[in-house]
Amino acid sequence: MRSRSNSGVKLDNYARMVHQTILRHQDPVTGLLPGSADQPHSWVRDNVYCVLSVWALSLAYRKNADRDEDKAKAYELEQSVVKLMRGIFQGIMRQLDKVEKFKYSRSTSDSLHAKYNTGTCAPVVGDDEWGHLQVDATSLFLLFLAQMTAAGLHIVYTQDEVDVVQNLMFYIEAAYKVADYGMWERGDKTNQGITEINASSIGMAKAALEALDDLNLFGANGGPGSVVHALADDIQHCQSILTSMLPKASMSKEVDAGVLAIISYPAFAVDDISIVNVTKEEIISKLQGRYGCCRFLRDGHKTPKEDPSRLYYESAELKLFENIECEWPLFWTYLILDGIFINSPEQVQEYQEALEGILIKQKDGVRLLPELYSVPPDKVEEEYRSPHSVERVPLGKCPLKWGQSLYILGNLLAEGFLAPGEIDPLNRRFSTIPKPDVVVQVSILAETEEIKELLLKDGVAVETVADIHPIHVQPSRVLSHIYARLGRNPRLGLTGRPYRRIGVLGTSKFYTIRNTIFSFTPQLIDHQQFYLALDNKMIVEMLRTEIAYLASRWRMTGRPTVTFPISQTMLTEDHSSLDPAVLATLRKLQDGYYGGARIQTGKLSEFLTTSCFANLSFLDGKGSGSTSRHDKDDDDDDDDDDEGGGGYVHELRNDDEADDLAQYLDHLLAHATPKKPKQQGGGRGRFKAVATKTREMVSLMHKAQELDVHSANMYLPSKLFRSPQPSLNLNLLDSSGPQETQTQPAAAPPQSGVPRGPGGGIDYEALVRLLKDTQSLQDQADILYILFKDKGVDWDTQLRGQGCTVRCLLSDLYKKAGELKHWSLIRMISGMLRKKVEELDSACSDLLAHQKHLTVGLPPEPREKTITAPIPPDQLAALIDEASDNNISVAVLTKEIMVYLAMSIRTQPSLFSEMFRLRIGLIIQVMATELAQSLSCSGEEATESLMSLSPSELKNLLHHILSGKEFGVERSVRELDAGVSPAISIHHLGNVGATKSERAGISKLKMDMKMGVRSQSMDVEAFESGRYRLPSIDTLDIPECSLVAKDTRHGQWLRRRRLDGALNRVPVGFYQKVWRILQKCHGLSIEGFVLPSSTTREMTPREIKFSVHVETVLNRVPQPEYRQLLVEAILVLTMLADVDIPSIGSIIHVEKIVQLANDMFYKDQRDLGAEEHVLERDPSTGVCRLLYDSAPSGRFGSMTYLTKAVAAYVQDFLPGGACAVQ
Repeated sequence: MRSRSNSGVKLDNYARMVHQTILRHQDPVTGLLPGSADQPHSWVRDNVYCVLSVWALSLAYRKNADRDEDKAKAYELEQSVVKLMRGIFQGIMRQLDKVEKFKYSRSTSDSLHAKYNTGTCAPVVGDDEWGHLQVDATSLFLLFLAQMTAAGLHIVYTQDEVDVVQNLMFYIEAAYKVADYGMWERGDKTNQGITEINASSIGMAKAALEALDDLNLFGANGGPGSVVHALADDIQHCQSILTSMLPKASMSKEVDAGVLAIISYPAFAVDDISIVNVTKEEIISKLQGRYGCCRFLRDGHKTPKEDPSRLYYESAELKLFENIECEWPLFWTYLILDGIFINSPEQVQEYQEALEGILIKQKDGVRLLPELYSVPPDKVEEEYRSPHSVERVPLGKCPLKWGQSLYILGNLLAEGFLAPGEIDPLNRRFSTIPKPDVVVQVSILAETEEIKELLLKDGVAVETVADIHPIHVQPSRVLSHIYARLGRNPRLGLTGRPYRRIGVLGTSKFYTIRNTIFSFTPQLIDHQQFYLALDNKMIVEMLRTEIAYLASRWRMTGRPTVTFPISQTMLTEDHSSLDPAVLATLRKLQDGYYGGARIQTGKLSEFLTTSCFANLSFLDGKGSGSTSRHDKDDDDDDDDDDEGGGGYVHELRNDDEADDLAQYLDHLLAHATPKKPKQQGGGRGRFKAVATKTREMVSLMHKAQELDVHSANMYLPSKLFRSPQPSLNLNLLDSSGPQETQTQPAAAPPQSGVPRGPGGGIDYEALVRLLKDTQSLQDQADILYILFKDKGVDWDTQLRGQGCTVRCLLSDLYKKAGELKHWSLIRMISGMLRKKVEELDSACSDLLAHQKHLTVGLPPEPREKTITAPIPPDQLAALIDEASDNNISVAVLTKEIMVYLAMSIRTQPSLFSEMFRLRIGLIIQVMATELAQSLSCSGEEATESLMSLSPSELKNLLHHILSGKEFGVERSVRELDAGVSPAISIHHLGNVGATKSERAGISKLKMDMKMGVRSQSMDVEAFESGRYRLPSIDTLDIPECSLVAKDTRHGQWLRRRRLDGALNRVPVGFYQKVWRILQKCHGLSIEGFVLPSSTTREMTPREIKFSVHVETVLNRVPQPEYRQLLVEAILVLTMLADVDIPSIGSIIHVEKIVQLANDMFYKDQRDLGAEEHVLERDPSTGVCRLLYDSAPSGRFGSMTYLTKAVAAYVQDFLPGGACAVQ
């Protein structure tokens, strides 16, 4: 018999260790591993980590097999792994009703359980008796299901199980906006069962989605039906939220050692190596001790100061755990694995040596890794005094199986039994390697031949939708409908993916569906109800943003391809040429550089070889395909169809529901095929063929409408539905009337002459007659508004006979205002008709996922409502209406600005640093104030001007306000086609744009602000008399601007403070300084609200939760400029934190310091002979307006006076008087 080689002997030793510590406990029926002898339940996360060493050992035996027994051992170990993974899978399969509910509710009560019964896979505790919602545990299971399948194990057996895995991917795909209990199962660190968004969950979900995307779960033996798909946009959402959070782990944990699992093995979820290094550095510097790492700061688990009789902690109790947190050797096993993967032998050696010193050796020589090391109860005071000095004792499970498994895995890798690639067959470890530059391919399509001709005149050669056959172009919502069919399984009660919009990464691929190539237009063109898509500049701006996003986030094989259709709405009003903004964009695209990205323009067919392709085979006849025709009408045309297109068969039709999508695709594919020329059998046959064609098209249009496909005629293969050119007749209610009325002066405004009935009430019938006679859009809107307010939207005006409701007339007016780009009317009518903003809920959850709270409505509370967690779209819209006091203008602007904020945070998250709460009501107020001050007009006119800005102008104004740079707004009067209209231009003061293109764009930007109908010349007197004003536009409370002056610097600091106050912008490091000053006093009082020093006993300085807490107190101050002065006063106070004094008094009243400074300032100014009117005080706060407008530094600077005031206020506590401050 051959002698055993050295490596074989070593492997046998590891096999003995694995058997003794792990496999000995495996349940023979389910394959699951119990937590420990006294905790018989099986945790999902622990089980997956425990089985890693078994899997690694099987790979090592297979690779280093000395003899046949080794191969047999390898097989047996592999089957143990499969049995355990299938045991977890069984537990999940019994809870599919939860998977289905959770996809829609994301509620903690609908989540999969975190632990199961070891012997039966059944649930062991109730839904609300445990912190079950742990996205990272489900994701970890899916990640290793993918890795093990890729390595050749067969874990998934049937097509039903494939559907379950696909639905589990939908379960975790929205991890970036799901607040869960995290990997320590307790949520917020106070252990009070508060869920929070956790970086560890988001990272693990991202890794699992990437690993499973396009993976065949049946391995090498599978066909197209066993492939699962993830959506690139969800993966990228997780990526961007993750990078915005790290190195912080959650709202309540500024650092958490559990994040090691996502920045390194097993997830490798972060692309940016600098973020990986910063996070690792934070963990090692703040959490590492002599026995391992703490889980997070102030973690009370198993410390001597913890009260074991209750699960939760009191807030002030957390301070007791500081410096005595238990240390877990587990994290050193992660750092050993990290050292192996980044190829750093020094790191591996350092942690292996450290670990050897604290492992517990048994008599038989097996080394065990204990759960944690705790400070002995009698040594607590000593440890408080000098941290990391006392000898600790091991507590908890010994071994901690999860840690033991990672320890064995690290040894197998370090000793060369395995290469890193063998336990990472999907190559996750290369995630930080820089990717090559992305070239974005753009194909421009014309909707009609006419548009193609127009473009050719401008030197842009494009194809029409008809020219590109056999490629089909469809809107993105068809792709959403297609993906909604993915993973459907009626037998298991699984409905597939919830219908959600598909982002630009999803629409930038070619798709093969039923052997036909499809391309999809981006979501931005597909706005059905929201008016953003009416503004061509906005479409172009969104295209620029999306292209920049694509260039920075594209990670797939092949280049991204954007299909950009040019439709009728992108022409000028007379349809004689292309809108200048669109044309300029097309030229830039042809130049090869746009939005900071490299661009290649061309025909779709030229891009087929270089693009990214996805094959959606799940639509290829899965389910009970009934090949019989089920439309009676179709029977007549059998002879027509079968010879030409080969007939169309409804393959995908399920018996229980006629599937609209399948029929839509069937119709599309059948009728798009060019038919062979046939002998016409006389007149009747020819007529019958035309009638059939028309009927097919109508049926196809009907299918498109059922699927919500917007402007279907653009995507359908026929010229039958060419949209007529919109007529410009203003008198929309009786369009047979004379056209010349457009240029005549309008009738008298209805407000001045509302017809009254005999009882003095409004005569509504007469009002309707007046509506019929009036020519002006604005007057029609005013009359309809009165009817809307008094009679409701469904009141029948009987203007054109029965059934002509206020709603119908408003819709007509909306279309007309849309053609004329009359923005204030478009916004008002959109609000009256309660048009849905499709992006609203995703915009809201995007902002929340970036750890920003939102408030809607104007301050103070309770009118200002705070949103801290995602809410369903209808509730969100209702909340905004309520917070806006049912003022339609404020509600509409709030929704629009929420969408713009989400666009900005996606592309420029840096604009939002140090802001934790976005107060949309205040932002609207500041925008109106900016306009009022710059245009020297009343608040009422400014509100009106704001409503009249086009979406692109409004977004531009918002961007300037957010960017914190100086800018000016001025009224410019310039020629328009049909008269003069006051316009507004926004420009930078000083050429300091963020990017070159932004700088160029801003200097060129001359903003058209139509304040009336374009065709009428409009004089300022009419404007100021309120003639062009809907009765519902309440003015926002805008402070009267007494500071408008010719000197541009005058009012500059007031404005700066007002903007910063409204945006909650504070200096860098402000909150950490507040934390330090709270350590030296009993609290800070701001306008009667106290920020107590006990806050620092619960929260650590860099915790997001602390920053939000301080911000909440500051937000009690309604005036933004006063709030900003208080921030400056606190900043001066915080300098005292560095002075060596134990205490600076009990509760410090910050507003008293500001008042002291104000009095000193007032006195100095009076002594210098300033006039009384210059020193006018703000009536609400008593602060001189001139102090608001003084620069911080300088002899009369605000900081100078605040420093003197602080010195005077706290001088009793200072050593040696006020000199210490100086």
